[in-house]
Parts: sequence; C-alpha cells; structure tokens
Amino acid sequence: MTPSTTLVSPAAMTPASARAPRTAGRLLRRLGDGALPWLLPAALLALWQTGADRGWISPQVLPPPRFVLETLLDLFGSGELWLNVEASLRRVLLGFAAGSLLGLLLGCAMGLSRRIESYLLPTFNALVQIPVLAWLPFVLLLAGIGEPLKYILIAKAALVPVTLNTLQGFRQTPAAFREVAQVYGYTRRQEVLEIIAPLAIPTLFTGLRLGFTKAWLSLVVVELVASSEGLGYLIVYGRQLFQLDLVMAAVIVVGAIGYLIDKLLNLAESRIVCDRPASTIGVNA
Repeated sequence: MTPSTTLVSPAAMTPASARAPRTAGRLLRRLGDGALPWLLPAALLALWQTGADRGWISPQVLPPPRFVLETLLDLFGSGELWLNVEASLRRVLLGFAAGSLLGLLLGCAMGLSRRIESYLLPTFNALVQIPVLAWLPFVLLLAGIGEPLKYILIAKAALVPVTLNTLQGFRQTPAAFREVAQVYGYTRRQEVLEIIAPLAIPTLFTGLRLGFTKAWLSLVVVELVASSEGLGYLIVYGRQLFQLDLVMAAVIVVGAIGYLIDKLLNLAESRIVCDRPASTIGVNA
C-alpha cells in the first residue's frame, strides 16, 4: 500500500519565530502607509502652534490653534454649528443632485448621438467658461436672493464636470466592442446597458466627485455673498466681527465635511466597480 502524501505549504514549514518578524514588518508598513497622508497636516499644525507661541504671527491675524479649538467646541456645544451645517448640506445635496441628474442626461444624450452633440456641445463649452459668480447678478434678477438662487448656482457648478465626464465615458467604448455586439445581435438598449454603461462607470464617478467638489466650493461662495445661515455665513459673520477664530473654525469644518463626502463617493465607486460583473459580450447571447 502506498503511504498517503501530505502537502505542506512553505509558510507552514517556516518556524513561528521567523514568521513573527515578517508579520510585525507588514503591520508596521501598513501603519506607516496610513500615517503618510497626515504628515503634512501635522507639520502645518506644528508650525502654526510654534508661530503662535513665539509671536511670529499676531493673534489678531491668525489666532492660536487653542482658540480655534475652543471656538469649535463652543459652536458644537451650543448647537449653532449643527444648524449651519444642516443648512449647507441641504443646499449642496439638493443642488448637486439636480445638477448631476441633468449632467448625466446631457452627457448620455451627447455620448449616444453625434447629432445631439453637434447641436449642444459648442454652446455648452461656451457657457462653461463663465464662472459661477458671473451668473450671480443674472440669477438674482430671475430668482431673487432666496434659496432658489443657491440651488441654481450649485447645480450649475455640478453640471459641468458631470456632463463632460459622462460624455467622455460613453465615447470611450472601443469600436471593436460595438462591432462584436452587432454580430451577436444586441439591440441598442442592450448595447448601452451591458457594454457602454459598465465601461463608463469609473469615468462617471470621476465626474460625480469633481461635480461635488465644484458644488461644495460654489456653496461656500454663494453663502459668502447672500445668506443668513450656513458655513459660508459663519465665515462672513466672523470676518465682520473680526473674530478670526470663528472664521478658522468654519473653514476647518468646511474642509472636513468636503473631505468626508469625497471619501464616501470614492468608497461607493470602489464598491460598485469591484462588485459589478465584468462586461462580457456574448455571455447571454
């Protein structure tokens, strides 16, 4: 009778005393990679604190980090921060949703039809060159100084990158894929849903992330000009009272919220791109 042979992996043959340093080394590398993005902010914070301690910068020009932290905690404890954050998030999410939806529709229409692109794209490219603030007087005449003004300008800011990236995503499908789809007898709907759209998803998410960045920046600008609540209003209010600690606290909150939402969009993109099945022409044929 032939004795059974048991295969042992090389990792199992390695003594535990030898595997431990490797595991510790990998853990240290992961911790180092996670800490790298925080090195520059930590260095800037240390420089800020050092400048405040040694009097390099006047507190009236740039307050010490401790004052900014105390102001941030006061805003948090009083509930004033949440009221302004809620107002800003409501505006940016509604404006971003409207602008992104319209941008997706325009981008899809131009990406699927050369005729529609020839009609719309030249005018669209001309309007893109006009900054958001340049539209402010015109939109003021049409919508007044209320909430519709903010929604329209935020939607316009998100519309541009979403439209252009959607157009690019729908046009980047290789011609060979379309030809093979015709050979397999795909309808136009099947071609769009099973070939063009899956390949365009990464570019679409890039447009959405850029659109949100533009919308968030436009929100702050709009609230700086015409608003009685929101994070932009806090910045203006602090500047008018010369409370620069309030200005810095609001700026920190603006940056933190924008960073978190961008990370959420990045996570959603990673999940969708990883979970979706590969676009394989002819699998269902």
